[in-house]
Amino acid sequence: MSAATVDAALAGARGAGLDRLDAQLLLGAVLGRDRSWLIAHGDDAMPADRAADFDALVARRLAGEPVAYLLGRKDFHGLALQVSPAVLVPRPDTETLVDWALELLGGELAGTGAPQVLDLGTGSGAIALAIKHRCPRADLSAVDTSPDALAVAAGNASALGLPLALLRGHWWAPVAGRRFDLVVSNPPYIAGDDHHLDALRHEPRLALTPGGDGLDSLREIIAGASAHLRDGSWLLLEHGHDQAREVQALLAAAGLCDVATRRDLGGHERCTGGRWRQATR
Repeated sequence: MSAATVDAALAGARGAGLDRLDAQLLLGAVLGRDRSWLIAHGDDAMPADRAADFDALVARRLAGEPVAYLLGRKDFHGLALQVSPAVLVPRPDTETLVDWALELLGGELAGTGAPQVLDLGTGSGAIALAIKHRCPRADLSAVDTSPDALAVAAGNASALGLPLALLRGHWWAPVAGRRFDLVVSNPPYIAGDDHHLDALRHEPRLALTPGGDGLDSLREIIAGASAHLRDGSWLLLEHGHDQAREVQALLAAAGLCDVATRRDLGGHERCTGGRWRQATR
């Protein structure tokens, strides 16, 4: 696929079946240039060694590897995050969860001096860091069972200059005895036999599916919530597009009230949350 010019390299990648934007992002990374430079310098010669590097990235992308892994970064809620195969690639739809959390922190929870916020299954730290970035007064803690994921989150927190307390363990275990004003989570929720998992084979499977019907992680988080929520606090959860009713029922059965669901950018029911009221128990 090696080509003599920038335009020829992009055309070759397109001819091989690569999306135009993906091709531009990968070539830009190889050359250390942005997309506008590529467009303006299409007739420039491609260095032979750079052409070989580009060809290798194109082949990996055509094999299904996410662009974010190939670039080592992904933008999320206005932040440039480092990512690796140790963590899920942050999705735009997850910004729905962040927006809801920020709405609560700026509204119902605005009177809390330094609200205690917990992110369960933080991965790259995307959700926790986006909240901290937009709400500096919040005190953010984040849990993950993977030491490799926590290393990625720590690197992002350091690079962005955002304080984030990182804890290793399974869901609520690392925060035993603590209560929070707001808990958020994007847990694994894809059913174990879902055919979409094949297309996600490059991402960590444990972060995608708990097996079975996909609800086990959500069940576990909801079951343990009452021991970690303060009176009037909220639990917000991301879930599959067809799981809203099940999650609503789980939250209500666990004693949470004001249960509601938010839709993502595509109009799908993506996040469901509820409030813990001690007085109702």
